Amino acid sequence: MNVLNTWWSLIPPLIAILLALFTKEVYSSLFVGILVGGILYSGFNIAGIMEHVFVDGMVGSISDSWNAGILIFLVILGCIVVLMNKAGGSSAFGIWASKHVKTKLGAQLATIALGCLIFVDDYFNCLTVGSVMHPITDKHKVSREKLAYLIDATAAPVCIIAPISSWAAAVTSSVDGVNGLDLFIKAIPFNFYAILTIVMMLFLAITKFDFGPMKKAEETFKEISDNLDPGQFKETKGKVVHLVFPIIVLIVSCVVGMIYTGGFFEGVSFSEAFANSDASVGLVFGSVVALLFTIIFYILSKVLSFKDCMNSIPEGFKSMVPAILILVFAWTLKTMTTSLGSDVFVASVVNQFAENNAVMSMIPAVVFVIGCFISFATGTSWGTFGILIPIVVKVFNYDVNNVLMIISVSACMAGAVCGDHCSPISDTTIMASAGAHCEHINHVSTQLPYALTCATISFICYVFSGFVRNTAICLMASILFEIIVLLFIKKITTKS
Repeated sequence: MNVLNTWWSLIPPLIAILLALFTKEVYSSLFVGILVGGILYSGFNIAGIMEHVFVDGMVGSISDSWNAGILIFLVILGCIVVLMNKAGGSSAFGIWASKHVKTKLGAQLATIALGCLIFVDDYFNCLTVGSVMHPITDKHKVSREKLAYLIDATAAPVCIIAPISSWAAAVTSSVDGVNGLDLFIKAIPFNFYAILTIVMMLFLAITKFDFGPMKKAEETFKEISDNLDPGQFKETKGKVVHLVFPIIVLIVSCVVGMIYTGGFFEGVSFSEAFANSDASVGLVFGSVVALLFTIIFYILSKVLSFKDCMNSIPEGFKSMVPAILILVFAWTLKTMTTSLGSDVFVASVVNQFAENNAVMSMIPAVVFVIGCFISFATGTSWGTFGILIPIVVKVFNYDVNNVLMIISVSACMAGAVCGDHCSPISDTTIMASAGAHCEHINHVSTQLPYALTCATISFICYVFSGFVRNTAICLMASILFEIIVLLFIKKITTKS
């Protein structure tokens, strides 16, 4: 039986996802999915399965220069977070915030604001926002599930509409034949899922409204939150500046690191340097600089000794081990899926639609759905960009149908983020759970109704925008439509 380049290529991630949802255990579910991929690829040959799973898959994923850079970045980020906690920067911010953030609404808005400010990279966003905000949200009875949602919803959705981010670099690197950064910027107003996710967060926080499993999680946490350890707010030698300075240095150094890899200091323009940057290497450069600065800053400030700083390094590494393990498994699963020809299968589906359907205006909506499915099944937005965006660019002539191509590229990005948001094997979703100190499956199950609501609205908006093709009208109509839908949901759920 031929399974290459067919729908069979999507079976391994689907099995992993279903197992994770039913067993509520991620590691074994991912490994079973990986094993199924190896079996399908090798045709039940034991030696072939072992070779493909462990050599081509796991070892290949870890040794990939891009993935290795991300792992190094994560480890360094974990070290910085541990240092900030040991120095008392996080506690100092918690004390400051407890004096200035007086309400549950304020805690949620502060989380959203901090998440939007840390736009350089989603991993950095998840870990930093979670570490800083969970003491404040605990105090104001915001559940860990809600915090994980706020972190996740300000990670990928914010990065995908921020021109200066690792995500922008990933998207622009997938585009050939046109100016990638220019296309990215023009596509921002049509990125309905990202924009509507931010609008939904604000609506839910301001109206003090939740629905579905999140509502139950909030009610449950309210009952147990009084028993949380208040020691996390004790006075320390650290001050707010010991949290803020390292974060600022990390953001600036990561941006400088990315444009350095793109040739900015060799005469290349900023936009071109950012579009051509190696985000993985740039983030490593930036995080190393930030780590060195943090250590020196804390020693000179006398909040930590040199020995304390050095002891924080292995602690930071250990704190990242669960996330790293899941990431390696997720990358290996992606390798299994790709080796089975998922990209070829999806490309054939999209091309058939473009050739056979006379209504080209429906393509953005179809691309959005396909992007959601690929990203959900593989757990990677960036992989979805690499598969879909080149196809979309080829389907359209940029000079003739540029507006529709911009909408379709935006639909691809929105679909990739949406699927990533919903998938239990997504690295960003995993990092959001880790940052919020929330059980991973609980985060996925409580976030899913919110993500699916935004996804449904976004799909309808892409159908509408495919025919209207006006930036201002489509954007305003999408936001208004979402607010109406949320008001309707609030009305019917309040009655019940």
